[in-house]
Amino acid sequence: MNTFNILAADGIANEGIELLRKNFSVEVRDKISHEELLEVIPKFDALIVRSASKVTADVLERATNLKIIGRAGVGVDNIDVQAATERGIIVINSPDGNTIAATEHTFAMMLAVSRNIPQANQTMHTGGWDRKKFLGVELRNKTLAVIGLGKIGAGVAKRAQSFDMNVIAYDPFISAERAKSLGVTLLELDDLFRRADFITVHMPLTNSTRDMISLKQMRIMKPTVRLINCARGGIINEGDLATALTEKIIAGAAVDVFENEPLAEDSPLRTLPNIILTPHLGASTVEAQIGVSVDVAKGIIDALNNKPVATAVNLPHIPSHVLEKLAPYLDLGERLGRTITGMSKEPISSVQVKVNGKIADMNSSLISTAVLKGMLTAALDNNVNLVNANILAAERGIHLSEIKSSIARDFANLVTVSANGNIVTGTLFGNEGRIVEINGFRVDVDPHARILICPHINRPGVIGLVGTLLAKHNVNISGMQVGKTPIEGTSLMVLTVDNPIAQRVLDEMKALEPIFDVTPVAYDD
Repeated sequence: MNTFNILAADGIANEGIELLRKNFSVEVRDKISHEELLEVIPKFDALIVRSASKVTADVLERATNLKIIGRAGVGVDNIDVQAATERGIIVINSPDGNTIAATEHTFAMMLAVSRNIPQANQTMHTGGWDRKKFLGVELRNKTLAVIGLGKIGAGVAKRAQSFDMNVIAYDPFISAERAKSLGVTLLELDDLFRRADFITVHMPLTNSTRDMISLKQMRIMKPTVRLINCARGGIINEGDLATALTEKIIAGAAVDVFENEPLAEDSPLRTLPNIILTPHLGASTVEAQIGVSVDVAKGIIDALNNKPVATAVNLPHIPSHVLEKLAPYLDLGERLGRTITGMSKEPISSVQVKVNGKIADMNSSLISTAVLKGMLTAALDNNVNLVNANILAAERGIHLSEIKSSIARDFANLVTVSANGNIVTGTLFGNEGRIVEINGFRVDVDPHARILICPHINRPGVIGLVGTLLAKHNVNISGMQVGKTPIEGTSLMVLTVDNPIAQRVLDEMKALEPIFDVTPVAYDD
């Protein structure tokens, strides 16, 4: 038996514990206080937790032998991943162990809200018998809208088709080909909201998905629509949902997750008869708890045996001398990935990464992975990293091709990303990444800023038109340049702006006669 010591906290399923015990020494502490964790953590090489234990910076500071932390579940909010990374501690989770549980719970909630099952059950237990009060609706021939076609969303779509439902979907990172293979039709959100009889969300909670469904969206839905959220609290605005249910703007809802958990006792949602509430039960099955336990146990065994772990949520170990040279290019690759995504009007199904110069002789495949990370981060938030970016891209039907050449062009090293007819090229000035070409236009752009890309007719007065319009809307321009190209009469204006720009302002810019298009790219929002 190896000499590694494992601490299993928070009630990990026995199947995972026994797997670990075949390889290492395991101590089980189902209920451990923060003070006790601080006291005992120095002697352990690995820690496995669920959600109760908080693996904070002070714990990690004392974890002098810790090599890996395993989270038996998806979220790692209770782990200071940054502090762990700084100390070279791998953090892993189990992103797939509860997929079926969450999928089935979503469908259970859909069935329950369509047939008023919890409400009817409650009246039966109190002596009632009122069939007319609980008249429901069938799922057959209804339109289900799935927002987010990851593994859980795709699983819900598959089950819905067996109920003879028509499935439509929204996912900005799913190609039409991938959607077709799942038997679903991709739509823009507003069209989806208008057509759906049931809507279920399966997106991560990010700045772009927070309050994705608020009163504005509910007002364009059918009054008979029913909403289901078993993904993340905050995607559906809870106050607006209470209003919509009270005023009969929508027919019903079923919610398993909340912005603040546990749900406040005085939440207006608790008093409404047309909503079903469950206390975050999506992963609460015997099978799921066993699955996440076994998944994390296997990851810990691999990590302690110096094997790669595909479920790591922080960076894999890279020799310091390699990382010192490669790290700036990884950041550049990620920024180029975000840029090409922002420039794409359609979902990306194929992306090419070309590396020129001496960096082609290094582990430049990590640069391609960083590009994928940048492309996916906007949709998947912090669940994307250099370990899982390739897997997540493949799941979404994104094909990656790589070209390496030691022959440099105008710069010693270049990284070029191409997708959907757009091309963006970057390099390093010292250790600072810069975008030096966009669709054939020579530029010099900081890929850490909020930028606007505006191809336009090359004639006097265009810059003044754009500057005047943005000033009218109190948008400050911190930098501006015009890229040139051999194409006669065409230029590319790239503006660096200090504040977010509303869609109506972008539409107003696009309507300017000399402007061909306006593409906003925000790297850190």
